[in-house]
Amino acid sequence: MPQSLSRILIHTIFSTKNRENSFTDSAFRSEMHAYVGGVAKTLACFPIQIGGTADHIHILSTLDRSICVADFVKETKRVSTDWIQKQNRGLAQFHWQAGYGVFSVSESNCEVVTKYIQNQEEHHRKTTFQDEYRIFCEKHAVKVDERYVWD
Repeated sequence: MPQSLSRILIHTIFSTKNRENSFTDSAFRSEMHAYVGGVAKTLACFPIQIGGTADHIHILSTLDRSICVADFVKETKRVSTDWIQKQNRGLAQFHWQAGYGVFSVSESNCEVVTKYIQNQEEHHRKTTFQDEYRIFCEKHAVKVDERYVWD
């Protein structure tokens, strides 16, 4: 077959360093989410839904066949960190956590994950980021060594 095609959906989750509440201003958070979406697009990984709370972000996107997951996350974090530090003087020392979680999403679950990300504020009135992350890892059969996951 001369043409190479793919449609890979991923749900990427990562926190601010030490889960600091860096994005308490919802207008700035929305701007940051839009910027992250633009970063994903430049990597040919098209955003479907981006959301989160003051201390973490969820990105539902495609994963282009020409980029690996680690490079997608590394570039998204690197470029967005630079932008965040420049856009908000109060966040001049901002950093994302070193780690991340990426989970595959089936086409049939795309709408469910989209709604889940849209409802992050409501969801986190009842559940902490750490508990949410544990649930994701459990659901996807990912073993977590908690000595290393919370930086």
